[in-house]
Amino acid sequence: MTLSHDDRATIDFVLTLRRRWADVLYPALHAQYDARTAARAPKTRKAATPIVHGLPSYRWFAWMERGSQKMLWRAVSDAVAHNPRPQPKRRNGPARLELDPDLELPDWYTAWDIHVQPGGVWRNDAAADVYELGAKLVMLGQNDDYTFHRAFVDTVVPKKRYKRIVDLGCGFGKSTWPFKKTFPEAEVIGVDLAAPCLALAAEKASDQGLEIRFKQADCADTGLEAGTADVVASTMLIHEMPRPHLQATLKEAARLLAPGGIVRFLDFTYTGEPFRDAVVAEHGDRNNEPFMPGSMSADIDRLCRNAGLVDARWVAFDERGKGRLDGPAWPTRAEWHFPWAVLEARKPA
Repeated sequence: MTLSHDDRATIDFVLTLRRRWADVLYPALHAQYDARTAARAPKTRKAATPIVHGLPSYRWFAWMERGSQKMLWRAVSDAVAHNPRPQPKRRNGPARLELDPDLELPDWYTAWDIHVQPGGVWRNDAAADVYELGAKLVMLGQNDDYTFHRAFVDTVVPKKRYKRIVDLGCGFGKSTWPFKKTFPEAEVIGVDLAAPCLALAAEKASDQGLEIRFKQADCADTGLEAGTADVVASTMLIHEMPRPHLQATLKEAARLLAPGGIVRFLDFTYTGEPFRDAVVAEHGDRNNEPFMPGSMSADIDRLCRNAGLVDARWVAFDERGKGRLDGPAWPTRAEWHFPWAVLEARKPA
């Protein structure tokens, strides 16, 4: 997309504002918390939360996160409106698009403008273009070449021959494309509820010469054949669904997997650091992701066992390119950042 001077200036302003929120406001808030708790540090997120709320910078920090997010989506929406995407040149490319006109989107999915993106990602064709551009910017411009998603595929999924890989909640394909590039012999299937995102994913996959199947379906009821997948994966999906749907999605993953198949879900979990966990927990409210605290506090081991999966655990993930870390510990960082982690589990052989 070629942006006008005004669109670029607006986006650059909002991106700079969000960076200062992350690398100036958040450290200042943390310093105030450390000073307030120097005599007696809270040991739990629950104990830390009222202290965080009482800090001088907290309201400013919370308002800036939500306010800059709204500004970002407005700027991106305007840029897309000023630069409509041309019709795809390739209509019969290698990617396969399967849309379901009778699919009824669940209320929990349509009731929220997730990420504060106006209208969500499912409402119209332009929504996918807005989401694609915005998805880079909400990561503070650090994911322009989808570094997160390439690191996920490169470091989390063992290098071996796979027959079928299913990418749940694939969106516009940013995690699905690396799967096919890394495992070209595997059948790769992307599943999502949003038809506009799937159409964009298929178009871009065809442009890259990638033979990927994109299917519109609920991740908890994909309609794919049981026992046919070697890998069921997702990136930034499970924190956006209510607990019952998370359980149903895990059961569907187990149903899809062949014996010995693996689950790899890149998402967020609590770190055990009270201040950080207290601030991250309320990100869900500030960013219209109401199910995030529930998914992060879920007993994942129990949910996986209920679904028929074993050896479930969270493994820390460094989104800056290192990817999967060897153990549950995260690197020490001063700026705001998500507690990225990979849910790993497997279906018994």
